[in-house]
Amino acid sequence: MIRPKILLRLIHINWVLVFHGLDEIVLKTHLFRPVRFLAVFSPNYWLKRQTAPRGVRIRRALEDLGPIYVKFGQALSTRKDLLPDDIADELVKLQDRVPPFPSEVARGIIEQELGMSVSDAFAEFNPEPLASASVAQVHTAVLHSGEQVIIKVLRPDIEARIHSDVGLLYELARFAERFWPDARRLRALEVVAEFEKTTQDELDLIREAANATKLRRNFEGSDIIYIPEVHWPLTRQKVMVMERIQGIPVGEIAALREGGANFKLLAERGVEIFFTQVFRDNFFHADMHPGNIFVDLPAKYIAVDFGIVGSLSLSDQRYLAENFLAFFNRDYRRVAQMHVESGWVPGSTRIEEFESAIRSVCEPIFEKPLKDISFGQLLLRLFQTARRFDMHVQPQLVLLQKTLLNIEGLGRQLYPDLDLWQTAKPFLEKWFHERMSPKAKIDRIIKQFPELAEQFPEVPSLIYKALDNAAHARPNAEAHNRELALLRRQMESNHRRTVWAILASAVMISVAVLFR
Repeated sequence: MIRPKILLRLIHINWVLVFHGLDEIVLKTHLFRPVRFLAVFSPNYWLKRQTAPRGVRIRRALEDLGPIYVKFGQALSTRKDLLPDDIADELVKLQDRVPPFPSEVARGIIEQELGMSVSDAFAEFNPEPLASASVAQVHTAVLHSGEQVIIKVLRPDIEARIHSDVGLLYELARFAERFWPDARRLRALEVVAEFEKTTQDELDLIREAANATKLRRNFEGSDIIYIPEVHWPLTRQKVMVMERIQGIPVGEIAALREGGANFKLLAERGVEIFFTQVFRDNFFHADMHPGNIFVDLPAKYIAVDFGIVGSLSLSDQRYLAENFLAFFNRDYRRVAQMHVESGWVPGSTRIEEFESAIRSVCEPIFEKPLKDISFGQLLLRLFQTARRFDMHVQPQLVLLQKTLLNIEGLGRQLYPDLDLWQTAKPFLEKWFHERMSPKAKIDRIIKQFPELAEQFPEVPSLIYKALDNAAHARPNAEAHNRELALLRRQMESNHRRTVWAILASAVMISVAVLFR
């Protein structure tokens, strides 16, 4: 049963859609289809307030619904190949142009978090927001030392709104698992739990500052990407101060072209950055939509907004790398085998059939540039294959898949002729060689040597305990078996007594009935 609070939220969502003239979306849903005739009682039905284009109405509705829906729109905005142009162009505005909250409120949050006035903390403070997103907005400032910085401030009451919407997602996931067979395979509840975790992490700006610092350290001195420096003395849970960067937003293609950007190199470096973060560092920026990426001409990236990051377990990392490499080598049988070995598909899956299905998905797109790949058709074939072979979603990989979609969409915009396969394959081959080479194995042994040396004195006692346990294992097992045999005999004896008692009772009752 839906809780009243969740029911009210559902009603509010539908009211927002109706208010923005999106009645057709509401009334086409399964829930409201039987009552479509009630549309005549809607003011919009008679007033026809659909003066704005549909893309604008959809964007405004997402903004009114809150941060989770804005993030959904941001994710869609990176996939212009899947959306009509008018809708895609409007959703791009969700990346950094969400309606801001008042600067007086921002100033109050800053002063409360820092425990001092804005004038004491900064030499200059610009009350006009530089950018405004779903979770926070950004103001520019100057430190007393003269450094130009940005101040990121969380939106007021953002925690309550996100908590409400996550609760709704849980309810929808439970309903889906009850009434939609595919929802169990998609592990809807686990995906929502993973989403809740990453969203909660995004509400702690100290955590985001730590993420930025780690990424900056990973790419220190890099020629391909720059990570701005965090100003720790003025960073708190709801306020973060960071170096201000100068660059052209990666989505402004015309400005990049006018500035002489090297689009081919940018696209190739985007792929390199992705694989470097995932496989070399095992720590990746997981919110790489165009609003968070800038370009220092001609071909150097600048990243901002580090609230959502991801990492993989060592086993997932190795399986992914092997899957990618087998795919690039067209070894589809190995891809199928690894999916079974890792438990991503049931162990009863026939390797030959799964191999054939993977080949039918991959061969049509292999060695083609991005512009010649229909991503919509590819997704459709992937979903069909996943359903056919009961392939379960891996919640721990959802962030990685989202990031990969963003990177692929970005590459499609920057340089549609990019050959993703030839760009990524050399990097993975080099990574595998470094990981599996004799030198790498010796390095791992040397790295583990202090821990092994510390445990070495305990080895003789551990060997003695193991031998002692083995010596006593057989007598203990024999005693245990004797106890089981005795218990079995007692149970059989009790069973025979019970049967004889029932038979005797039956005879006595029969005799009593006959002589009555």
